[in-house]
Amino acid sequence: MKPRLNLYKVGGDSLKAMLDLEQHVQKSGLEQSLIELVKTRASQINGCAFCIHMHTRDARAHGETEERLYLLDAWRESPLYSDRERAALAWTEALTLVSQTHAPDADYELLAAHFTEEEQVKLTLLISTINAWNRFAIGFRSIHPVGSDRAAA
Repeated sequence: MKPRLNLYKVGGDSLKAMLDLEQHVQKSGLEQSLIELVKTRASQINGCAFCIHMHTRDARAHGETEERLYLLDAWRESPLYSDRERAALAWTEALTLVSQTHAPDADYELLAAHFTEEEQVKLTLLISTINAWNRFAIGFRSIHPVGSDRAAA
């Protein structure tokens, strides 16, 4: 796979706007572990290898366990996630796949049971932002770092 362009080299004001939005998300007050789980899950759904690589590394750096990262794709079948995390992950899936799900009432009710209205807005911004980053990375074929001994030919 070959990158189409280097977003960080040519992104200009558009990239600055995205980076400013990312800074806002990081300062939202949502738990860092939750932020990384949401970013990783949305990136899994979207098939964004660049972002999965980045956010699983970031999650581990913030103390996330390998086991929870491995099981994230099957979070509904695992007892390793809190009720609050489950609500966030359900909302992440609903909004990442919004053309299919139309953000069902059941997912919103679960969200409302575990997040204040202000937190709901912050979480929705987080989900929107990672979906935008996924589209930049996938669209421009961003390639995650690869060790030379494991690089594909």
